[in-house]
Amino acid sequence: MAFREYGDYDAVGLAELVRKKQVSARELLDEAIARTAKVDPEINAVVVKHYDYAERQIDRGLPDGPFTGVPFLLKDLDILEGTVTTFGASVYKDNVADHSSTLAQRFLNTGVTIFGKSSSPEFGLLPTTESRLFGPTRNPWNLAHSSGGSSGGAGAVVASRILPLTHASDGGGSIRIPASASGVFGLKPSRARNPLGPDRGEGWSGFSCAHVVSISVRDSAVMLDATHGPELWSPYFVPPPARPFAEEVGRDPGRLRISFTDKSPYGDTIDPEIAAAVRETATLLAALGHDVEERAPVLAADPGVVMGTIVSANVALNVRQAEQRFGRAMTARDFEILTLGSAHIAKETTATDYVAAQLSAFQISRGLAAFFEACDVFLCPTLCLPPLRIGELNSMSEDLSHIAPMLRRYMPATAMFNMSGQPAMSVPLAWNAAGLPLGMMFAARFGDEGTLFRLAGQLEQTRPWKDKFPPVCA
Repeated sequence: MAFREYGDYDAVGLAELVRKKQVSARELLDEAIARTAKVDPEINAVVVKHYDYAERQIDRGLPDGPFTGVPFLLKDLDILEGTVTTFGASVYKDNVADHSSTLAQRFLNTGVTIFGKSSSPEFGLLPTTESRLFGPTRNPWNLAHSSGGSSGGAGAVVASRILPLTHASDGGGSIRIPASASGVFGLKPSRARNPLGPDRGEGWSGFSCAHVVSISVRDSAVMLDATHGPELWSPYFVPPPARPFAEEVGRDPGRLRISFTDKSPYGDTIDPEIAAAVRETATLLAALGHDVEERAPVLAADPGVVMGTIVSANVALNVRQAEQRFGRAMTARDFEILTLGSAHIAKETTATDYVAAQLSAFQISRGLAAFFEACDVFLCPTLCLPPLRIGELNSMSEDLSHIAPMLRRYMPATAMFNMSGQPAMSVPLAWNAAGLPLGMMFAARFGDEGTLFRLAGQLEQTRPWKDKFPPVCA
């Protein structure tokens, strides 16, 4: 029998029902699988299914954690021993991991049952999720549009209420972009807050990190409490939180100094409905008692150029590792043209160019640190255009010249906070006239997720989004 009230609860609430024996972990898993069967044929977000793994977890006995019995998905860029991870690439369609990542193990320790992987573009390279291997992941609010990327499957899964929270990762906006495009909550934590090992010390020169997207703010906070902390070999340090993140949600944020802009950092024109939503949010923040000022950081370098150099070098390494593993040159049968093109760009780039890009990222970070001396929080649009239509970015095009200009127009402000390592979140506070979500992005000082959780909790109470349901919904 279906657990009819499943969609009324966030993940903390579902775990409480399991703890009280009002519902079993297997009933929750069965419901998540049934919901996947109901809506995934339309949205194409759960691309690897290993239901038997989750069933074995339950049979062995789940650990006692904050999410015991709650169904969960990993993004198809992370590894879980004995399960397939494809990285969105054809050459890895049968790739079975022989060990788990540190973060995947920490998720398991919370008591979640991991029944599959959510979709990602190949190697997480785009802000839409349309891999050749699996096809496009569609937005539950409008199937002609993308749910974002690179954690597009995660955004669609939570928006359509298959799950209340699930894993996501962010190297240039990939938690916040799908959170915005899908109308859910997504916080990118500070650099080094969550582990990246054991296979990586850092991702994309320290730009990449991982956490979750969720319907509720408290789910995000409780999960971060459970997963954060360094590994023995962690190359970076982040200050420990003043108190558990879960205690920040519902705590009075006080009178915050909030700077905002409704413009692109490049000065480009943004969608007028998004600009209006930013200004309306600024008005709401002032009404809540915060000091709000229109002011934006001036960036010392172009984040898009920095990302291009850093990311292409990492992609070239991915291609080289595949060539070493399979003992042959990689072709368009193995990887998408965008991946091979990025690897080619890296071969034309010198080591000096790479170090110069790192230096530019440091200069951007220093400028942002100085900017935050005069404010506690910065507000801007997460995306400067509504969610893209399926096909607007084509990773298999022979001419890839359309991609960089679109990235500059669509997501100009997300990557700067990957470079600085600062926490930033997308909050679902607005929808346009066509019914598509428009997320608002808030950033705080390095290590200060607490301020963001307090502010997010206040906004969630003032302008709740939990009961906004997309047309495609389980």
